[in-house]
Amino acid sequence: MEIARAAAGLFMRHGLRATRAEDIARAAGVAPRTFYRYFAGKEECLAPLFSAGVEKWAEAVRDAPADLSVPEALRHGVVQTLTPGVGVRPESMDWARALLRLAEGSPALLRVWGEACQGAERTLARVLEARASAASGGAGASAGGGAKFRLGAAVAGAAVRVAVEAWAAGDEPADGPAGPVALAVRHLEALRDFPWGAV
Repeated sequence: MEIARAAAGLFMRHGLRATRAEDIARAAGVAPRTFYRYFAGKEECLAPLFSAGVEKWAEAVRDAPADLSVPEALRHGVVQTLTPGVGVRPESMDWARALLRLAEGSPALLRVWGEACQGAERTLARVLEARASAASGGAGASAGGGAKFRLGAAVAGAAVRVAVEAWAAGDEPADGPAGPVALAVRHLEALRDFPWGAV
């Protein structure tokens, strides 16, 4: 994570193209050999930061009050994770915006972002399955249930990911009506008719 933070700082100050792996290693206080032990290239350095951010949402859904429905738990997770000053520091949202903008111009960095989101979908699928199982007294899982939970996680994950990416592409404040929370809640609301009960 220290290497990831050093890389993010350099990318934002100097740009992705102008930053070398050796620069990142130096900024993180490690030898280039240590850098390459963890990462194959400079873009991959951001994987820990991206993963920590997106996994946080799945964990917030998991920790939502047990009496909330799936849509309510998803909304709760968004509010707890993306609201500046609640689940995230305001400066972290600035970093997220800058890094997602960099990713839009770099196929390699965009792949790292996509892989982090896909990993969080798997976590969210397990969270949804556990919530369904708890709500049904342990009978939530069924034959083929894994695929259903994965579909639900992919749909919800895409709704939130698109909201965050749309916000990052613009200049609206993170806590305003066009911020990531407001956009994600609207996206999730549009999925209200999704058959969550079958997921």
